[in-house]
Amino acid sequence: MHLLRRRPLPHYLRCHITRASTALLSYRRIGTRPTAGDTLRPGFFTPFFSSSDEVSHHTYARKTAKDMATSSSIPTRAKMLVRDFIDNSLHNPHYGSLSKKAVDPSVREHFDFMEMYDQLDFLRQLERVYKGAAQRIWHTPTELFKPWYGYAIAKYMVAEYKLNLYPHKDLIIYEIGAGNGTLMLNILNYIQTYEPSVFKRTQYNIIEISESLAKQQGEKLVNGQHDCVQIINQSIFEWDAYDTFAHDLIRYDMETLQPYQGLVSVDSSGNCREMYEQVGGDALIHKYLSTRKQTHYRSPVLSSRLWNRLLRSLQMGPKLTRPEYIPTKLFQLLGTLKDHFPNHRLVLSAFSTLPDTIDGVDAPVVQTRYKNRIVPCSTYMVQPGWFEALFPTNFELLREMYLLSCRITTAGNNRNVKVLTHREFCERYGEVEFTTTRSGDNPMLTFHENMKMLIT
Repeated sequence: MHLLRRRPLPHYLRCHITRASTALLSYRRIGTRPTAGDTLRPGFFTPFFSSSDEVSHHTYARKTAKDMATSSSIPTRAKMLVRDFIDNSLHNPHYGSLSKKAVDPSVREHFDFMEMYDQLDFLRQLERVYKGAAQRIWHTPTELFKPWYGYAIAKYMVAEYKLNLYPHKDLIIYEIGAGNGTLMLNILNYIQTYEPSVFKRTQYNIIEISESLAKQQGEKLVNGQHDCVQIINQSIFEWDAYDTFAHDLIRYDMETLQPYQGLVSVDSSGNCREMYEQVGGDALIHKYLSTRKQTHYRSPVLSSRLWNRLLRSLQMGPKLTRPEYIPTKLFQLLGTLKDHFPNHRLVLSAFSTLPDTIDGVDAPVVQTRYKNRIVPCSTYMVQPGWFEALFPTNFELLREMYLLSCRITTAGNNRNVKVLTHREFCERYGEVEFTTTRSGDNPMLTFHENMKMLIT
């Protein structure tokens, strides 16, 4: 069995700038060291808040994304872990950004790269195809280089299947978040055309949390060409886990190195502030940090500890480190794979780096659209409904965490678990001659240089 992620699942946030003005003001400052009696981090404009406001933030009810799923109102007078704040913004059935997403954009034609002169010619044709479309569209390799990118993934999976399982067991594929279904069709068309004996033993399952996208995927199967497909309209994380790949936020005490987990506190007006508490109360964050410790990974936020301690001695430095965003939901996915798919093989692709991120290690890009233009933002703490966010993935660390979680082996000791760049994967498994222009340029290799893949 293979599990497949077609592309990076965008971690979408939707929020309202004007109602979050307080959050924007108080977000940047690194405050005093939290204690048991003082976990609210003051911002630049702390004097604008009365002492009663400070106390009220501490008395707000603790909520989770699951608690908010039945509510059509955005959370107020509540505090949530950062991952729950993101999850609620993403998946609340009433106002979550993915819940409101109607369709996944698709390139309606295949590009004939061998007829193009060079990469610039491709960009001109791409601009023509997307003319009038919102700038928000994600140009995924699946769409830009169909069917060849999908063929490369299919070729890899079939090769591994024939090497290890064929003909005694079926090829069972799960695609998590299949968008408009393009990759599904490309993979199945390849197997049906070039590996007919394998196609007879192929089962294809799509796990899609979005009802509208699940419908869109089903429409591509109306001709009955591939009756081996099952579309499951739910999140894979409903199997004893959560949904999507939200991150938590942690900071360290500069003197003790004690980690603190971030919460978002939302007042009665919808304004957001960050609060911190010692790690330990949330089992998932604690387990993630404990597992990560076994990899001997050292967070970059701790690399300047001596320098910061010197500044602190001069009353010049912060008492907490910069923010670090930890992929607790992705870590939870590893547990789901281990529990429900113990014999899985994984193909996972995502962005390894991103431009214009907000402050912090592995921080997301947060942006909104204004008059059909993309506007970057400096904080994730905004009202659900208007913003998008996309997190980068540290693939080298993910590989070590995967080995510890799913292979139960010492980190680094399994050669079958590989991290490849997008280019390396396409060169190894793709039919690159079909995406090469007359001048020798190959957009499938040169585009998406900030993407990597984990294959197992």
